[in-house]
Amino acid sequence: MFSGIKQFISGAQILFVAFGALVLVPLLTGLNPAMALLGAGVGTLMFQLLTGRQVPIFLGSSFAFIGPIIFAMQTWGQAATQFGLFFAGFMYFVIASIIKWRGMALIERLLPPVVIGPVIMVIGLSVAVAASGMAMGQGGGKQLVEYGPSIFLAAVSLATTIVVAVFAGGMLRLVPILSGVIVGYIVAAFMGEVNFAGIAAAPWFAAPHFVHPEVNWAAALFMLPVAIAPTIEHIGAVMAVGKVTGKDYTVKPGLHRTLTGDGLGVCFAGLIGGPPITTYSEVTGALMITRNFNPVIMTWAAVLAVILAFFGKFNAILQSIPLPVMGGIMVLLFGTIASIGLKTLIDAKVDLMAPRNLVIVAVILTCGIGGLTLKLGALNLAGVGLVSILAIILNLVLPQDKQQDGIVEGQDV
Repeated sequence: MFSGIKQFISGAQILFVAFGALVLVPLLTGLNPAMALLGAGVGTLMFQLLTGRQVPIFLGSSFAFIGPIIFAMQTWGQAATQFGLFFAGFMYFVIASIIKWRGMALIERLLPPVVIGPVIMVIGLSVAVAASGMAMGQGGGKQLVEYGPSIFLAAVSLATTIVVAVFAGGMLRLVPILSGVIVGYIVAAFMGEVNFAGIAAAPWFAAPHFVHPEVNWAAALFMLPVAIAPTIEHIGAVMAVGKVTGKDYTVKPGLHRTLTGDGLGVCFAGLIGGPPITTYSEVTGALMITRNFNPVIMTWAAVLAVILAFFGKFNAILQSIPLPVMGGIMVLLFGTIASIGLKTLIDAKVDLMAPRNLVIVAVILTCGIGGLTLKLGALNLAGVGLVSILAIILNLVLPQDKQQDGIVEGQDV
């Protein structure tokens, strides 16, 4: 009895740690937060079913899809975007099949750090303008909140997030985003910038609103390459959790099973209108602090997420968070994503003085951040999807830099 209560509390704690990031993605992209909770909960349970509940992992909303979702919503609408997100899950199945067939060797050849690093940087920097606009109270090209209050609220939420991330200790340090949102929301309420009418009108319990996906192959092909970065992130996360728990999950249950489980969750989330899901480093950090490695706690976290999806008042509160508060969080968040890409290059010691590497990184960053679009009839490729394909092609086509007798071709060393 006591053990069951302890696991339930531990599961609630895991959901609390993941909560800020989990609901942030739908709030930034215009999707329904209730669907994010439902997708994360059911997706985690599907992952556990496929992996025999052996891996202590909770799957929450993926930041990698924020920019592509915003672009797709504006270009094709929500129904088509959902189909694209559903289709993105198949990239997990493809990579899982390759790993089962050839191991990691082929993946490392197709997606080395010189490809993955700048692609991740584009994921963060391609929507930097949107982050700054929200911080200034702007959305859809209009001034939705007065500039002065907007900048102040954005600064409050950003400063709180930074202070918690840098100076806080223990469990508090794991929830900097949630801390920034809470403090920003409270300040906004005192300033009269929160509309409580929607909260008052919302029912206590309500079934989440489902939007049926609409088949759109342009949106699907746009989203498919976006999933490359999260799949690589998944592999790293599984290895990281294994180091924490002292078990090699790449062997048992195997990376092909964990990737397939994650992919099923992505497909489900896309079908119901939630953002794609992925592994969370915050949860890994919580495992390191609590030392509770029982996968049952992830089951409880998933069940609680599903239950919260049906609380109407709760979701109304989430949707009442002012635009500038979210903008302040985005300023840090998207820069953080970009820095992860930079760290990928640094950790792998990618030599940017080598012409081949310089060309790949330069083309990816310029095309991705500059918003280059490739139009092929009715099909438009842009953003992360386009640069992912470009990066893979350049990596395969360009010859490796030759090195003989301490001389790299084209430069002295």
